[in-house]
Amino acid sequence: QVQLVESGGGLVQAGGSLRLSCVASGSIFIIYGMGWSRKAPGKQRELVAHITRDGSTDYADSVKGRFSISRDNAKNTVYLQMNSVKPEDTAVYYCNAEVNTVRLAPTKNYWGQGTQVTVSS
Repeated sequence: QVQLVESGGGLVQAGGSLRLSCVASGSIFIIYGMGWSRKAPGKQRELVAHITRDGSTDYADSVKGRFSISRDNAKNTVYLQMNSVKPEDTAVYYCNAEVNTVRLAPTKNYWGQGTQVTVSS
C-alpha cells in the first residue's frame, strides 16, 4: 500500500506565507504526477496545483502567481509554497500522487488525509 502524509498547515494571517509538505511512502516503484487540491466548507474540491515527474506545473487561476508547487523525487515529496495568502484560501488541503507500485502495474491515484489551512483577515 501507499501512504501520503501532509504537514505544514495551520493558521496564518492574510498576506502571509505557508509551506505544505507531503511525503509518500510504502510500496512505490515510481511516482508520476503529484498535486494539491483543497476543499473549503460548502464548496467542491478544487485542484490547486499539479506537477509532473519532470517538473512541468499547472495551477488553478485562483492561485497563479501566489502559490508554487515543487517536488523532490528522491524523497517522494511534494511541496506547496503559499504566498500572499487570502481568507478565501482557507480550506483542507490534500495531496495526491499517481503511483505504480510495481513495474508495469496500472497507475493508481492515492490521497493524503489532508491538512487544515486557515487564513485570518
